[in-house]
Amino acid sequence: MEHLVQHAVTTIRERFWEPLSLDELARSAMVSKYYFLRVFTRVTGVTPGRFLCAVRLQEAKRLLLSTSLTVTDIAVRVGYSSTGSFTRRFTELVGVSPTHYRKLSLETPGEPREPAPAPAAPPAPVRCAGTVTGILHTEHRVLTPVRVGAFDTPVLQGTPASWSHVSSPGRFTLARVPEGTWYIHAVAQARGGTTGTAPAALTATAGPVAVRGDTVHRLDITLCPPDWTRPPILSALMDLAPQPTAA
Repeated sequence: MEHLVQHAVTTIRERFWEPLSLDELARSAMVSKYYFLRVFTRVTGVTPGRFLCAVRLQEAKRLLLSTSLTVTDIAVRVGYSSTGSFTRRFTELVGVSPTHYRKLSLETPGEPREPAPAPAAPPAPVRCAGTVTGILHTEHRVLTPVRVGAFDTPVLQGTPASWSHVSSPGRFTLARVPEGTWYIHAVAQARGGTTGTAPAALTATAGPVAVRGDTVHRLDITLCPPDWTRPPILSALMDLAPQPTAA
């Protein structure tokens, strides 16, 4: 039934600004909404609603960086009827406000964009007991540092509980990971297939990883281009890595 999910994902990407509902997506696939929800979540790792939200906010990020449209206009274009709800959702899932996200690309014209600020260290009452280490692999030539973070969701959104970066595929360590269940996401950019082609995203996800006590988890993950099943990257910290300069 994977073809039904692929059809739904195509519908979401092509009509994200519309008020698409679970019932409508299930009807277009000609299955019950409960069966559709179960299959969609198994294939993509998220519900149709979360996938739709990720696609909308990814388009909002693009418009913020490439146009002079106001936040209100962008909210309407990506399917939100309220600027306030759009701003709250964007800030929660991207990690910075829409205005701040736009500012990141405008502070120094012509220079690499600055990444979003790293999250502050957890407050004292939070027990940070775990360490996650691993080795990153890829068959692609990586042009940027690989950013690795521990997130509480399979969608790469918000700010990580712990993050680090490596200069190329290799060993990484995430220290002081709070107790809980986490997904380990990695992001980098690879050279395009032909001269003049824009760098392509490389991603990897491992998890869920349960961190309890003074545990050390060792992972082995491979960076590769995301396929159609993967929701867009929302986290500003992971997405706004400095762009490579021409050799």
